[in-house]
Amino acid sequence: MKNIKAIFAAGVIVLLSASSCKKDFLDRAPISQMNGNNFYKTADDMKNALSSVYSGLQTAGLYYSSMHVIGDMRADNTEITNPNAGSDLVAIDNFENLPTTSISSTTWAGHYQAIQSANIVLEKIEAVNMDAGLKARYTAEAKFLRALMYFNLVRIFGDVPLVVKMINNPQEGYSYGRNPSDEVYAQIITDLKEAEAILPQEFTGADIGRATKGAAAALLGKVYLTQKRWDLAVPQLKKVIDNVALNKYQIMPTYAGVFGIANENNRESIFEVQFKKGSTGEGSPFTNQFAPIGSGTAVVAVGNPLGQNIPTADMNNAYEANDLRKASSMRNSYVLGANTVQHNYIVKYLGTPAANLDSDNNWIVLRYADVLLMYAEALNEQSYVADGPAFTYLNQIRNRAGLLPKTSNNADLSLRVADQAAFRLAIEQERRVELAFEGHRWFDLVRTGRAVTVMASKGMQSHHVLFPIPQSQIDINPALIKQNTGYPN
Repeated sequence: MKNIKAIFAAGVIVLLSASSCKKDFLDRAPISQMNGNNFYKTADDMKNALSSVYSGLQTAGLYYSSMHVIGDMRADNTEITNPNAGSDLVAIDNFENLPTTSISSTTWAGHYQAIQSANIVLEKIEAVNMDAGLKARYTAEAKFLRALMYFNLVRIFGDVPLVVKMINNPQEGYSYGRNPSDEVYAQIITDLKEAEAILPQEFTGADIGRATKGAAAALLGKVYLTQKRWDLAVPQLKKVIDNVALNKYQIMPTYAGVFGIANENNRESIFEVQFKKGSTGEGSPFTNQFAPIGSGTAVVAVGNPLGQNIPTADMNNAYEANDLRKASSMRNSYVLGANTVQHNYIVKYLGTPAANLDSDNNWIVLRYADVLLMYAEALNEQSYVADGPAFTYLNQIRNRAGLLPKTSNNADLSLRVADQAAFRLAIEQERRVELAFEGHRWFDLVRTGRAVTVMASKGMQSHHVLFPIPQSQIDINPALIKQNTGYPN
């Protein structure tokens, strides 16, 4: 594997994007010394350009750190137990983050850099003389990735600049204000529909990890669910389920079999961000990030334990007795020397790093269990049916976890789901423990309108459902970029 950095002009005031290749299908040649407008001439050039879009997924503003900080720590799943883990993270955890807090600027910049890379592919590929099928596939992959970036941005910040063409110089960025979220969602849906129509069912060999038809279909289902468009979410998610013979998605026999380096890109995984250790800048940080500060080598053998994502007591208590998922998700103690230290920590991403922050662990963005639970939720929103199909999919997930099924008239009140409102809470609970520490909890609470109710005790107010726009973006373009309500201007 090479560690090659490509520099691209970026959009929306973000000036530069530096990224490195990831795993086999992301190997690419250096282009930083070449004029970008003259570089894209061959199929290999476009393969390299597309690789830079995938590389954007591994940056700090995306799945390297921002998405789990926002997805779990902002919610009630994880917390900062040691202030030495970082003041900005503490601010996120306590709803004290401001427009100047780095999470906003890092997340904004990382996503727009990846979007610019996608726009480069989509603009430049048209003129390249290459196999028509490959051109269509590369285009579809770029559209899927751009849609994923915008889906993250619109859920985090609300209205955001919608840039769907390559930015050639920084001055162009000044013409972009914040587009209404409805316009952003419309573009996301268009990109995903077009991607789904073209992408293959699966990849093999060195291409494993690329976006597939199932990934586009599942993400589109999640978009419709987020928009509360149940009439569209139900058939879209059912399409993923009905196409299981083609997609080959399945619930793995054991929950433990979903996670760990040996189980990456398994049949339950629909799309995951690829990482590879080896001191080449391609490794993932999660093993080190999630180990308790002060644990020495008891939890992670190489590198520093950073304590940046610690399961809360409430998360620990969310698991039912005998839930098989807990042991594969978190632990309550570790042994240091001759002492047992009581401290929660995540084990889903344990591994042996090659160096500090340099592990093989991938990050799963979409998996089949998520689809089944989304489908059950959408069915219930259309109409509650006692012990109907929604219960079937909910209990399919519970069955693997070793738990008894929930029913509409169960004698055990803890297993009774008697109406639509109760089913909503049952799905919320099941998603929390099934998808724990995978970056979903915050977005679930916001999507269902439950965030303020659940998080009020931590200081959440209504305006916190959106993160503040980076102050740097407002300072650079005050005429068009305005702050979200509730944050200082």
